[in-house]
Amino acid sequence: MEFPSSFTRTERAFVHRLCHSLGLISKSKGKGANRYLTVRKKDGSELKRAVMTCALTAGTKHAVHALIRNFPITNKERTELLPKTERGNACAVESENKEVNKTSGRLSDGIPQVPVKRGESEFDSFRQSLPVFEKQEEIVKIIKDHKVVLIVGETGSGKTTQIPQFILDDCHKNRTPCRIFCTQPRRLAALAVAERVAAERREKIGQTVGYQIRLESRVSPKTLVTFCTNGILLRTLMAGDSTLSTVTHVIVDEVHERDRFSDFLLTKLRDVLQSQANLKLIISSAALDADLFIRYFGCCPVIHIQGRPFDVKEMFLEDILRSTGYTNKEMVKYKKEKQQEEKQQSTLTEWCSARENNSKLEPERPRSVSRATEECGLLGDDGDTVFNQLTEKDVTCLEQWLIKEMDSCLSDIWLHKDIGAFAQVFHLILTENVSVDYRHSETSATALMIASGRGFLSQVEQLISMGANIYCRSSNGWMAVDWAKHFGQTEVVDLLESYSPPAGFGNLDESSLVRTSGNDLSAEDRELLTAYHHSFDDDKVDLDLIMHLLYDICHSSETGAILVFLPGYDEIVSLKDRILFDDRRFADNAHRYQVFMLHSNMQTLDQKKVLKSPPPDVRKIILSTNIAETSITVNDVVFVIDSGKVKEKSFDALSCVTMLKMVWISKASAIQRKGRAGRCQPGVCFRLFSRLRFENMLEFQTPELLRMPLQELCLHTKLLAPVSCPVVDFLMKAPDPPPALIVKNALQMLKSIDAMDPWEDLTELGYHLTELPVEPHLGKMVLCAVVLKCLDPVLTIACALAYRDPFVLPMVASQKRAAMLCRKRFTAGTFSDHMVLLRAFQAWQKARSDGWERAFCEKNFLSQATMQIIVGMRTQLLGQLRASGFVRARGGADIRDVNANSENWAVVKAALVAGMYPNLVHVDRESLVLTAPKEKKVRFHPTSVLSQPQYQKIPPANGQAAAVEALPTDWLIYDEMTRAHRIANIRCCSVVTPITVALFCGPARLPSNALQASSSCQGDRLSSDSSDSETEDRTTCKVSLLKLDEWLHLKLDSEAAGLLLQLRQKWHSLFLRRMRAPSKSWSQVDEATVRAVVAVLTAEEQSAGLQQPSGIGQRPRPVAPEDGLLASTWRPTNTRRSTAEAEFSDSSNAEKVLMRSTCPIVHQPKKYKRRSTLSSKQISDDRSDRSSVKSADSSSFPSPCASPSSPMPGKASNSPSPRQNVPVRYFIMKSSNLQNIEISQQKGIWSTTPSNERKLNGAFWESSTVYLVFSVQGSGHFQGFARMGSSIGCERSQDWASAGFGGVFKVEWIRKESIPFQFAHHLLNPWNDNKKVQISRDGQELEPQVGEQLLQLWGRIPLE
Repeated sequence: MEFPSSFTRTERAFVHRLCHSLGLISKSKGKGANRYLTVRKKDGSELKRAVMTCALTAGTKHAVHALIRNFPITNKERTELLPKTERGNACAVESENKEVNKTSGRLSDGIPQVPVKRGESEFDSFRQSLPVFEKQEEIVKIIKDHKVVLIVGETGSGKTTQIPQFILDDCHKNRTPCRIFCTQPRRLAALAVAERVAAERREKIGQTVGYQIRLESRVSPKTLVTFCTNGILLRTLMAGDSTLSTVTHVIVDEVHERDRFSDFLLTKLRDVLQSQANLKLIISSAALDADLFIRYFGCCPVIHIQGRPFDVKEMFLEDILRSTGYTNKEMVKYKKEKQQEEKQQSTLTEWCSARENNSKLEPERPRSVSRATEECGLLGDDGDTVFNQLTEKDVTCLEQWLIKEMDSCLSDIWLHKDIGAFAQVFHLILTENVSVDYRHSETSATALMIASGRGFLSQVEQLISMGANIYCRSSNGWMAVDWAKHFGQTEVVDLLESYSPPAGFGNLDESSLVRTSGNDLSAEDRELLTAYHHSFDDDKVDLDLIMHLLYDICHSSETGAILVFLPGYDEIVSLKDRILFDDRRFADNAHRYQVFMLHSNMQTLDQKKVLKSPPPDVRKIILSTNIAETSITVNDVVFVIDSGKVKEKSFDALSCVTMLKMVWISKASAIQRKGRAGRCQPGVCFRLFSRLRFENMLEFQTPELLRMPLQELCLHTKLLAPVSCPVVDFLMKAPDPPPALIVKNALQMLKSIDAMDPWEDLTELGYHLTELPVEPHLGKMVLCAVVLKCLDPVLTIACALAYRDPFVLPMVASQKRAAMLCRKRFTAGTFSDHMVLLRAFQAWQKARSDGWERAFCEKNFLSQATMQIIVGMRTQLLGQLRASGFVRARGGADIRDVNANSENWAVVKAALVAGMYPNLVHVDRESLVLTAPKEKKVRFHPTSVLSQPQYQKIPPANGQAAAVEALPTDWLIYDEMTRAHRIANIRCCSVVTPITVALFCGPARLPSNALQASSSCQGDRLSSDSSDSETEDRTTCKVSLLKLDEWLHLKLDSEAAGLLLQLRQKWHSLFLRRMRAPSKSWSQVDEATVRAVVAVLTAEEQSAGLQQPSGIGQRPRPVAPEDGLLASTWRPTNTRRSTAEAEFSDSSNAEKVLMRSTCPIVHQPKKYKRRSTLSSKQISDDRSDRSSVKSADSSSFPSPCASPSSPMPGKASNSPSPRQNVPVRYFIMKSSNLQNIEISQQKGIWSTTPSNERKLNGAFWESSTVYLVFSVQGSGHFQGFARMGSSIGCERSQDWASAGFGGVFKVEWIRKESIPFQFAHHLLNPWNDNKKVQISRDGQELEPQVGEQLLQLWGRIPLE
């Protein structure tokens, strides 16, 4: 692309910088007036390609040989996996997917009928008082006379419930048949409105009035008005326009929300109206952009209906601050500091001029720097626990010598380039607990700003890793990135901008708004707002201010419900906890308040409770998302507190990142929220934003069609658009179409993951992806997990990725470091952020069942609300898999069968790789950098656990290189990449093996020349574990090149290449068969293929020295409906189907190897204990995370971490176990005296306290094995351990030397020797606040890896 020579130098510079940020290459050519600029994409030749190798172990080759010998690749399989050369019949593919169509949630068939006469009800007088009732005849007449009608009805006018009834009553009166579909944006609203309308007609739901939402419906052949979601009507239309041939009216309600389905629906309905002569379309909303829709549908009438609210007084933020006198600690601090600001600005100006003018700087001042810094830097997690729990000292609390020393260091760094002074700064931050964001007392500059301005890149990285805030501003208003820009430090600019959120995220900066546009404000208001915004992060919601307002309302106002609008479920849960537990003003008077939560996933029963009036002298407080703006009306609301913010999903097309971000609402929404306060009497609306912000809000919300991931959009478009209509052309018909170029990029991505063919027709996989309520790449991940039989862990990970990171990012730097430690403790030594998500979820479920969920979340920096939403998403996703036939109720493909390999982390990662492709990164070992298809240098984001392989208080100066060097393999997958200029950052990464990449990356259909014979190795030294001779001449071995895409070229020996390609073909052939017929029984070849793939993945994972953690296949615990967002439909059973050994009874030795290697590898073999590039310390510094390496003769008892899915050697049994085969559980049993232990060892029985009985019984029935470790209180020893042999009954024993015990149960003692506590001092229990295992209460459960390591002490320590 060329730009004209008319561009100025500034304009060319802007284009150059933009190209850098987009990953494009730009060059200026010519001179003077003829100078022009060219822009082009990067291609593979721009990057120095590192050698990508893949070597197979002998076991892998044997396994593949065995599979191919028994089940050779057929001609049909070969042909199906070649690229298509001509367009197939799209209709034929759809007919193959008829099973999908059955379950796609379409509206039921029916015919128009004359409605029955409405019954009288208690609501008649209320209906007649509604403003819409006065316009009944006018509305009916206009609908009869026009095909499209727009109805703008204010909040409370009654339009949603009454207009469908007006049509019914008129059709009954005139004996005219009708059939009406009414859509709502949300499931909850569709259900609530349907029940209300049925009640007003004195009918049961499902007769004349019904509803149909995803996976739930109440309709009958007599139903004439069906309330549904926009998505359900869209799915109905996917079957063809004729589905509306028996419908007379479609009412699309609440279109002002502009969600993707409503815009999509209107696009399709505009086409349908042209072919359906009898169809009427009514578009209804409370705040409609009428002009837009009049232009879109042509001239159509608009009916305006007034609301009936009382006057509502509105108070903006400045009014609230002035009238209530609200202040906080930071505001008081700011007012004191403001007096120093002018002096600081003056000194800062001198600093900056010194930096610009002084070419010859003064010599450094001598300083004795404590060597403690180096020692602190080497401390691991064990020495860091107390440190992380300290609160960083405020500058007002610092001793004078500390302030003087910090100021001196920062001055020397800036004025004298004394880079060595950073050592003292780091030392003071760590040992004296000075804030990493300490501000120089004379200039207000932080260490990060100074390092940025000086261009000290390594120190900038270190400070960010220590939690420095990149958004802090100095007294002249500069952030760190502004310092770097001003002094021309381009590398630092790139680094800081790569760590910032994508453009458009920072639209919540109120300080800048007040500073630039606040001229019309009074001096008092400007001062109040400046102080407030300085004290509070505008990207959050001020819950302190809301609590202040709630208390003020409750103690100074008459009765009336309070409705609080919050951005999302996180804030709702946090505020609810404050009211009920944390704030004594409310918690001590809980009987005077009813607190309700309103959100889209709530239970119907809870929603009905919200609508009921509270008892006398009880104040109702409703915490709601934007669902209460229009969808649900609570009549007794008098006070509204509006945070002014909403969480919406936004897609950055340049970085391909989807994020849930907080943004300001539109003016239309603000007016809607205000209107909720005046339903029954005059009300008050408290707005937590200024008048200035209100004036700068958008008139209407940005349509979701312009901010959602376009891959998902394109898939649904393909089902709606005619076969001959390209996706781009159809989307251009939308009221606000997305840019065509971005649509084309999305289509290319769908083709790369095999969801579309080259002609944009949906593939078998593509059809299933339209059914799943997650983005296409996550949908593919889940479907691969079904076929690989590792569904549970992948479901959890996919839902966490689909919603948001459950970890909360603290503001205080020391807490940021503590949060990183928490993440690392969940890694289990796997080099995987995905494992962190899985382990955190499992630990949260455990804490929830044990009753300390809230404390657990606070301790581990987790969002309780996010976890609950992930549970609801899992349930919904699993429900859809059941409906589509992938998961069956019983037999093959039941919930146990699809989890047969869930304990195998290598297999789980294979499903992740299949879904994440093409998000792949390669390690260049020579340069110690990460490379991607279009990126020379990729970095780990600081939030990734891979960014600090060995946690240190002071991160190393070469942190990224150290992180890359520590990686055990050369491949990683990642969830998202953010790019700024020349730097790309990756988040949520996992290390994977080359074989996983080779099998699961690239398109399923490879061209026939994908495998190319190459010349000899010629010094490439391609290693292969399968070499028959150590003296083989490596320069003459034949190698081949396997080209999976334009970038992914794997070099491997020819034999391995052939085997790998055949295994790839078997896998993709199997996956294609499962997509075509999900419900079909598995054949022998299907089962054998999966076993071979699992064996290969496991062997290669073991070969790479990667750890196999235990317990990753834990089934989710059931959630009580009152506790969760959605009641889980999962039972706690987890009996896994063991591998059928009979299938291998006549197999060769190679096949027996294959069968055995399908079991997860728990321990690394001896030869992989040492690695040249990776020490055991580097694998994980947290001892509680590290899986032990066990020698063959380390103990004489059966391994407690043996795979639950595989029988013990020599103990294969087909009899069903009474217990569920979930991971092994470990508990500490405390005894008050040694006599009880001796009785237990003699008689094989034990009793515990009633409080422990339920816990142990549950563990016994849910687990394959429960181990009990015994300790006599005060003895300083563990007295041995036993296996729990029965559940706890009611019978009690008289043998015990103390009273208070419950029922007796059997125990099988395994070791009876005592071990001193000192041998277990290194074992910390994450499930007991990381305390040492000996500091455990009676009945304390141990984290499985810690329990395993504790039991292994009996096999390692010489016992007396």
